[in-house]
Amino acid sequence: MGKIISFANQKGGVGKTTSAVNIAASLGILGYKTLLIDLDPQGNATSGVGVAKRNLKLTIKDVLAGDCVAKEAILETKFQNLSVLPANITLAGAEFDLFQEEEAPHEVIKKAFAEIKDEYDYLIVDCPPSLGMLTLNSLSASDGVVIPMQCEFYALEGLSQLMITIGKVKNHYNNSLNVTGILITMYTNRLLLTQQVKSELKKHYSGKLFDTHISRGVKLSEAPGFGCPVYYHDKRSKGADEYLSVAHELATRI
Repeated sequence: MGKIISFANQKGGVGKTTSAVNIAASLGILGYKTLLIDLDPQGNATSGVGVAKRNLKLTIKDVLAGDCVAKEAILETKFQNLSVLPANITLAGAEFDLFQEEEAPHEVIKKAFAEIKDEYDYLIVDCPPSLGMLTLNSLSASDGVVIPMQCEFYALEGLSQLMITIGKVKNHYNNSLNVTGILITMYTNRLLLTQQVKSELKKHYSGKLFDTHISRGVKLSEAPGFGCPVYYHDKRSKGADEYLSVAHELATRI
């Protein structure tokens, strides 16, 4: 049975989409059949795997609206073992639409994914940078959550709030939901602030931290502009190696 893993953080600019795209691609490289699900109206995960947002005939918005089934909207990518359920700006209205659902509005995504879950080893969901209905739906459907975050004190405050939200979802909607791991991104070892925040994370979330941190890197920053994960942009780069390591660790956790 496939595992659904949400990549979530209500704070933007923390490497959430970059991590979702590259870990999904890395899982594919490791031999796992993987589906990347773009649940962010910005559609950056979609373009990050080389799919042009303006040319999409069907998106996850159509799936959530009941206009098609998930299988019809899925696209194969040119990358090994990796498919994508794409999104574009039309998804922006989905938050309001989900609120209008009369019965179990938090389970719309869970029902939509039910028919495809067993066709993949991993379903990686790139959530929007908010704790709205789209993220709530994804968490309600997920087996685990990966939280990408920078080593900044504001990020620590945001992490506390996200943990509370995950706890509420677990208690009320999805008792099998767990935090799969906290992934430190944009890591710069020489900064004192980085070391201080990392120390706080170890103190409070030691069992949840991934062993590998994602460093800042030119190749990693360039890859989205070429519409590909960093491994396919430069497989010898540090970012490619680090994301492969995280993907391997993820596969041992869930």
